[in-house]
Amino acid sequence: MSLRVAVFEDNKLVRDSFEAILNGTDGFSCTGSFSGCNNLNHDIQRSQPDVILMDIEMSGMNGIEATKIIRQQHPGIKILIQTVFEDDDKIFAAICAGASGYMLKKTSPGKLIEALQEVYNGGAPMSPGVATRVFTLFQKFAPPQEVSEQESVHLSKREKEILLLMTEGDNYHTIAKKCFLSYDTVRTHVRSIYRKLHVVSVNQAIVKAFKQRLI
Repeated sequence: MSLRVAVFEDNKLVRDSFEAILNGTDGFSCTGSFSGCNNLNHDIQRSQPDVILMDIEMSGMNGIEATKIIRQQHPGIKILIQTVFEDDDKIFAAICAGASGYMLKKTSPGKLIEALQEVYNGGAPMSPGVATRVFTLFQKFAPPQEVSEQESVHLSKREKEILLLMTEGDNYHTIAKKCFLSYDTVRTHVRSIYRKLHVVSVNQAIVKAFKQRLI
C-alpha cells in the first residue's frame, strides 16, 4: 500500500514538482496538492493523507497555524515542514506547533522521500543545519529538571547513543549505518526510549532528555 502524501505549497512549480516526485516513486502517492490552507479540513478530508508536506509562508493561513490545527483535529497525520526558512523563530514555532520534521527546500528529492518515510515511521528528520539549531535551542530553553530516585530514567548506553544521533537530525537508516544495526533494531530501541521517558515523539524525548541531563 502506498504512503499517501498531501502537499500544501503556494508556488505552483514547486507544488507540481513535489507531486511528480511522489507519484513517480514506488510506494508513494500524492493524494492532494493545494496552494494554501484556507480550506484545510475540507482538503484533508478529501485527500486522506498519512503525511502532509507543509510550506510555511502561504497567503491566508500560514503553515505553522495550519500545523497546530492539524495536530489538534487530525492527530494521526504526520507533518513534515519544508521551507526556505532556517531561522530560529520559524524552526521553534514549527516544532512547538507539532511538526514532526523540518527540511529545507534545497533538500534533494531522494532525501525528501527518505524524510517522508521517516516521519511516517515515527522519526523526526531535519536538515543538518536545522538539527544543529534545534540542538542549541533545546539546550537554551530546557533547564535542568530535578527528579527523584523513583522518577529517574535509566537509558542504556546504546539508547543514549541513538537518542544523541536523533538530536543531530539523523534518520533511522542513518543511525542504523552509524551504529552497525538493522533498521528494525533501531526502531525497537526508539520505542524503548519512548516507553522509558513516557513520551510519544522524538521532540518530546529530546526535551525530556535534556531536562534530565540524560544526554
